[in-house]
Amino acid sequence: MRVLSTDKASREEIVRLLRRSLALDDAEIESRVRSILHEVALRGDDALREYTARFDKVELQQIEVTPEERERALSQVAPEEANALRLAAERIRRFHERQRRTSWFHVDELGGMVGQMLTPLRRVGVYVPGGLAVYPSSVLMCAIPAKVAGVEEVILCTPPRQDGTVHPLVLLAAQEAGVDRLFKVGGAQAVAAMAYGTQSIPPVDKIVGPGNVYVTVAKKLVYGLVGIDMLAGPSEVCILADESANARFVAIDMLTQAEHDVHTAAFLITPCAALAQAVQQEIERAVDQLPRRDILQQTLAQNGGIIVTRDMDEAVELANLCAPEHLALMVAEPWRHLPRIRCAGAILIGDYSPQSLGDYVAGPSHTLPTSGTARYASPLHVDDFVKKTSVVSFTREALQSVAPAIEALAQAEGLEAHRRAVRWRLGQEGEDGNGRTAGTGRP
Repeated sequence: MRVLSTDKASREEIVRLLRRSLALDDAEIESRVRSILHEVALRGDDALREYTARFDKVELQQIEVTPEERERALSQVAPEEANALRLAAERIRRFHERQRRTSWFHVDELGGMVGQMLTPLRRVGVYVPGGLAVYPSSVLMCAIPAKVAGVEEVILCTPPRQDGTVHPLVLLAAQEAGVDRLFKVGGAQAVAAMAYGTQSIPPVDKIVGPGNVYVTVAKKLVYGLVGIDMLAGPSEVCILADESANARFVAIDMLTQAEHDVHTAAFLITPCAALAQAVQQEIERAVDQLPRRDILQQTLAQNGGIIVTRDMDEAVELANLCAPEHLALMVAEPWRHLPRIRCAGAILIGDYSPQSLGDYVAGPSHTLPTSGTARYASPLHVDDFVKKTSVVSFTREALQSVAPAIEALAQAEGLEAHRRAVRWRLGQEGEDGNGRTAGTGRP
């Protein structure tokens, strides 16, 4: 793992280490995804079955999960796992209920009424990775905010296992989250199905949820036809720590992200050289004890790093430059430094707030901006599933009070119909050019 110090390394070296791009400009991958999108749009379910056979090695008889399949699978879930999912679902639901807003209307001092009307999306599609892995937590984190927002129908697509079924934990999570329909389709073809609709899968208004690069490129390409939550890259953590931090906790939190896959990233930024050295030693000891040792070693070598700064001010500056998905704040006075953190998807404060807490049961959605996009993006939240419509209703008197400003701006922009739309209503034009008195409709 690379170790840099700001008094020796160049600014360019540090930026190269901390700044990550989404890397969605691979022409070959985009060409393949475009082909998949085209085939699904053209041939619907037939294309889905062919791609599932090719990529997942499963011959699908039934694309949608039946009620019988759900019932059979739910009986296979161990009680402790079921209880854990229910606890997580309840905490996630409670958190997102606090985000709900209502429509509002306001009559100003001129007598003009303005407002904002909130309308839930009608149908949302959730994508959940699957196949060899299982991510019931992603079901909860994506579907519960949608249901809290009032979305009428939530559908879910996930790759089938090799026996053609969906993992029981995913099905239980879907039930707890209120998912209405489930489909055994994964990859870019699932995104295409939700965007265009097929004989089995209805088209949605928005697609949310994490996936591999093919899924992400597919979301990028269908954006505009449907909404998407974000273009997410590999997971990442940046730990901002001082001499008070527990080196063992710092090390395991870096490994928590690094164990996902070889594309994830883990950084430590600290003004304490002794802590940096202690964390390196703890990582070396811990890696050998973890089952994903090979992944961890490769990830840390490729995408890991420790930066020793001159002081805490510089450390905070570099953390904001990194704009990480997860920022762990392990410092003596975290609440003093918190207002200075401007760019992070989630901030985990103190020794007893590990990333696994945020990933599973804390409450906020773990669908977070990655690859530096936390500079401008937010975690998945209730507002992602609501449309906001502006409402305007002025009386004649209220319009008259602002008419001079409208006319001046319309004239400045050369839009005469804009100007006349006001003047005719107020009877300020004698004739409209067709022998009729403006505002009466009478010759």
